[in-house]
Amino acid sequence: MAGLSDAPRNARCACGAVCFRTEGAPIMTVACYCHSCQQAARRLEALPGAPAMMEADGGTPFVVQRKDRLSCVTGAGHLKEFLLTPQAPTRRVVAACCNSAMFLEFKNGHWLSLYRNRFDKDDRPAIEMRTMTEDRPAGIDFADDLPSPRKHAFAFMWKLLTAWVAMGFKAPRIDYVKGGVDA
Repeated sequence: MAGLSDAPRNARCACGAVCFRTEGAPIMTVACYCHSCQQAARRLEALPGAPAMMEADGGTPFVVQRKDRLSCVTGAGHLKEFLLTPQAPTRRVVAACCNSAMFLEFKNGHWLSLYRNRFDKDDRPAIEMRTMTEDRPAGIDFADDLPSPRKHAFAFMWKLLTAWVAMGFKAPRIDYVKGGVDA
């Protein structure tokens, strides 16, 4: 995978109490513009002391990582889930110690979308693609040549599928997250 290092990376909450470690190259790095990511970012960024999640153009950047290549090194007891609705197929997980959004998880998924801003600035992989750009805020135009499909592109789905095949079609559970965050 060109440009994505296999080197381990750490993703930390703003106060440093929670730390995740990734092993191996990410599946990919994306900025999502869907309505759900924008709504969740607005609600979670409104929590006391919460750091920014969303970029000025309305995108939420993620490092998409296989679950079997991720571990919570410290602070699992601070992790709380946030659901946009009780029926949501996704959950966002927040470090309640400082209200830092840590990752997005799809129900029964084999990957996590870690918020890119949780990685050290010098260790953040570059965005490879935008996704769901049909939902971007009005008046936002992209001035670069990054792929920016209106919905999920075949390349995005293919990378998720090949990662799942490499994992033997397993979807590890993240079961150390407790309780919920009211946002």
